[in-house]
Amino acid sequence: MTTNSAIPAQETPQSPERKRLYWHSRRGMWELDLLLIPFLEKCYDQLSEDLQADYRRLITLEDQDLFTWLMRREETEDPSLQAIVNQIIEHAENGDRSQFKGL
Repeated sequence: MTTNSAIPAQETPQSPERKRLYWHSRRGMWELDLLLIPFLEKCYDQLSEDLQADYRRLITLEDQDLFTWLMRREETEDPSLQAIVNQIIEHAENGDRSQFKGL
């Protein structure tokens, strides 16, 4: 069986990379979990490679910074990070809210 190394492996919910992203999206703040995990599960796969890279970079940053940006208290100084922050906010505001029932 041959494989084409030029084609990156597809990230599935069970792939090691996807599991790593999931655990890095879990934060020390419940409010961030409610924003990041649903975004990862519903939107990440449809993002461009650049936006996926921005998301991976975003989740390496401090919780307090993420909270400030995602609560619209301040904008990031990095336009590429602001683009992914805006998408996360948009998903939270316009996405399926059934996941929050019972909380």
